[in-house]
Amino acid sequence: MAWPFGLHAQIADSSVRQVLGYSSISNALADTGIEESSKVNIRQTAKYNQYLLRLEHNHLKQLTGPNSNVSPQSMPKAATPGETDSKIAIRQALVMKDSLDKQSIAQLPAGYLSEIIQRTSQLEGKIDASTEKVLPQFQKQQEKIRKKLAKVNPEAARKIFDNTEQRYKDLTNALNSPDKLTHYIPYLDTLKTSLKFLDKQKVLFNAPKGQDGLGTELLGGTMDKVTNLEQQFQKAELVKQYMREQQLVLTQQLQNFGFARQLKHLNKEAYYYSQQINDYKESLKDPKKIERKAINILSQTKLFQDFMHKNSMLASLFRMPSDGQEDMPNLEGFSGLQTRSQVNQIIQSQIGAGGPDAMKQLQANGQHAQDMLQQLKNKVNEFGAGANDGIMPNFKPNNQKKKSFLKRLEYGTNIQTQRPNVAGPVISEIGLSTGYKINDKGVLGIGASYKMGWGQDIQHVRISHQGAGLRSFLDYKLKKTVWLSGGFEMNYLSMFSSIEQLNAMHAWQQSGLLGLSKKLPMASKLFKNTKVQVLWDFLSSYQVPKAQPILFRIGYSF
Repeated sequence: MAWPFGLHAQIADSSVRQVLGYSSISNALADTGIEESSKVNIRQTAKYNQYLLRLEHNHLKQLTGPNSNVSPQSMPKAATPGETDSKIAIRQALVMKDSLDKQSIAQLPAGYLSEIIQRTSQLEGKIDASTEKVLPQFQKQQEKIRKKLAKVNPEAARKIFDNTEQRYKDLTNALNSPDKLTHYIPYLDTLKTSLKFLDKQKVLFNAPKGQDGLGTELLGGTMDKVTNLEQQFQKAELVKQYMREQQLVLTQQLQNFGFARQLKHLNKEAYYYSQQINDYKESLKDPKKIERKAINILSQTKLFQDFMHKNSMLASLFRMPSDGQEDMPNLEGFSGLQTRSQVNQIIQSQIGAGGPDAMKQLQANGQHAQDMLQQLKNKVNEFGAGANDGIMPNFKPNNQKKKSFLKRLEYGTNIQTQRPNVAGPVISEIGLSTGYKINDKGVLGIGASYKMGWGQDIQHVRISHQGAGLRSFLDYKLKKTVWLSGGFEMNYLSMFSSIEQLNAMHAWQQSGLLGLSKKLPMASKLFKNTKVQVLWDFLSSYQVPKAQPILFRIGYSF
């Protein structure tokens, strides 16, 4: 039977609540490993006084369903000396919960590891290529500065760039043997910890009969790929640190020699590389469907939650007293630090001592602090994605520069309707377009359109092919959501019944468009913006029959 996610936890908790009488609840929970939050829930909801005989294996089997895979061997029957009935019931419920957790883990999708290998390999290659490309370019820019400075002041060039060569050698040595990743990346932390957990649980993936070792080898290979990706990120951090420090040193030492243009090139190389690495990190925040499914399955099990709580990179940095008594030896270095509950208690005591207006004052101060923090975030964001690495651009950055070709494409559609002339039908022109983001302010694109005739009025509806068009356009941002739009179009303005008729090039007429567009954000997953355009066709007077000079279009981008 395939268990719904989370059902095993509900069964175990409900079993514990049913077997305990409220009078014996505290003693029964004293020696168990149940989390404190679960103990509170059990104490509050225990309303029955039932014992072990009500929790025999048949009763548990009835709770979990007629096709349950929980075996009688998985339920301990013998009680230890001095163990009460209620303690036995808790122990049995926890054992059953552990068994059901393992069943859920066994349901992980077979392609999970293959997807991780493919994704990490692609990203590893991209980071490695970016690093291999940026270092020679950065060194080339430094060499240009050195040669130019040597012509003016050889002694200064020698002093400044002797240290530069040594720092580059140190970087090369560090790249050949990178340390563990010191920069925290949530996705990699979760991924690596989950693989360690699966290795500990001896979970086999996609292992055919007679090849039981295949799953173990695949898991080991996946862990190696994740480790390689971590090393590439660590190398990238070393390169960013080198370029940041080198840029700072050269800026300080060359500020009186007139190398502003060359230093600007160095700043661009460092900034755009940092931005590209940050984009790679951001891509990890959008896992594939199969990865989300696997992590969701694991996160529903207490076995994985406990393992993650104790073995993840984040847990090693922020291990708090809530980890339990077994972790207390690791917490001696944290003595004197306050937990969230302790802070809440202090706040409550201060509010009580401050009188009736204390809460209002606290809320006002909290809101003021949030406003100040948001202002600081906005200032940082003005410098772009690389600002959080300490590489501040001394130029206007182009945030599209390091994005891939596909990520710089913008797709759109628009529609315009024309009133009929004396004998013609109502025409709706439907257009599709693809734009390429040149930079943050400019979009260059092409498109096509189809003119559909509806008939003269609602009582005489008749669909017809009234024409087609080919488009090119250029949009330039003037102010926030207002854009200057221009374009050149070729339109076939005659009714046609077959595609072959469109081959008559003499029937195509030119349109030159110039106007304004306004983009309005949409709360839609499919459409990102609504675009309203008002365009002037300055070639309309040359068209036969003469077309309307002012066009009004409504479009959507996605």
